[in-house]
Amino acid sequence: MANHAPEPPGRLVSHFANRSREQQSDGWDSLWESSENDLWDRGMPSPALIDYIESKPDVLCAPPHGRRLRAFIPGCGRGYDVAMLALHGFDVYGLEVSAKGAEVARHHATKELEHPQGYNIGDESWSGTQPGAVKIIAGDFFARDWERTLAEDEWEGFDLIYDYTFLCALLPEMRKDWARRMRELVAPSGVLVCLEFPMYKDLKATGPPWGLRGVHWNLLAEGKDGVLHEPGPETGAGAGGPFRRIAYFRPARSYEAGRGADMLSVWKPQ
Repeated sequence: MANHAPEPPGRLVSHFANRSREQQSDGWDSLWESSENDLWDRGMPSPALIDYIESKPDVLCAPPHGRRLRAFIPGCGRGYDVAMLALHGFDVYGLEVSAKGAEVARHHATKELEHPQGYNIGDESWSGTQPGAVKIIAGDFFARDWERTLAEDEWEGFDLIYDYTFLCALLPEMRKDWARRMRELVAPSGVLVCLEFPMYKDLKATGPPWGLRGVHWNLLAEGKDGVLHEPGPETGAGAGGPFRRIAYFRPARSYEAGRGADMLSVWKPQ
């Protein structure tokens, strides 16, 4: 039998090899600057998120004082989900660590709000609404300086935070800080919605993207560090975690990259 050389690591894995936590932001920024954002660009908003929003879940009830629901997407990329949520009536804030990435997202959102594409709507019978406002911020999720831009809007926390490929892009050692920041940013009555990906990847395999099977439960329900070698049981209400899971299901639609293994989880702060 012929010997075969091991398959070389993917571009993202090789790009981030040996980069420390302090070098992560520069690593993503350099990929934006070299126009390599196609490595994670899905070309459309999340079908799973669209279907969830259009199902009109009770947890997304109208906020007090008659204001619009406020959504937040860290690591918003080109801004597909930012524009889609705005078209569904949210005031949406997107955060990108790269200044160029933020600029690209602003351009996409402006264009999409003026001339929406069909992929922003899941159910053709869904009744439209007046689009909300969009604000794209360049900043580090783990820092606090960018939050000053929220104070101008009488910010009280986000009603919806969405994470798809943000957690899986972070070094495992950063996961507990991710959970802490999510708890700080979500409103007391708000929800954190996660499209859990990749669920098929070995937890010991190098990322990004890093395998996440069982990680969300470990972090959010149990309050642990999210650094797993094998997924544990996900039973009970959790203990000691900053959130409780109120919904967990395999979405009828998702991206092909998820290989049919994506799960959608919805979390309330506690």
